[in-house]
Amino acid sequence: MSTQQASAIGIGFDREAFLFAILIFIVEALIATVWSHHTLLRSFGGDVLAAVWVYFVLKTCIKAPVAILAIAAFAVGCGVEIAQFVTSEIGWRSDHAVLRIVLGSVADWRDVAAYGAGATLVAAFEWVRQRLTFS
Repeated sequence: MSTQQASAIGIGFDREAFLFAILIFIVEALIATVWSHHTLLRSFGGDVLAAVWVYFVLKTCIKAPVAILAIAAFAVGCGVEIAQFVTSEIGWRSDHAVLRIVLGSVADWRDVAAYGAGATLVAAFEWVRQRLTFS
């Protein structure tokens, strides 16, 4: 495979990524509900996994290099944090409990670190997986 083919970006359905996204979504739902009393798991672990989930959601329909998708997943997390900051600055608060749980309500730099850890983790996972697949 040439470098040009490896870096090509396109559209296409990835069944394996879709299944990973569903599995991660289920784990995230469990973290938000059943395991919500585990503070570290819910706060940091959930945000790490959120970046991984966004990566696999993107990979489900976008064919792109791992680095691009991992950076995009990190950027989505940063976008959520920026939105949280802006909404808190202007005094807006959603009355919708599910929306507050899913998107959060307070901007925190630790969340940005968790999204970075998630993007790094998924990139490392894909790197190892590619090495094992082509060996």
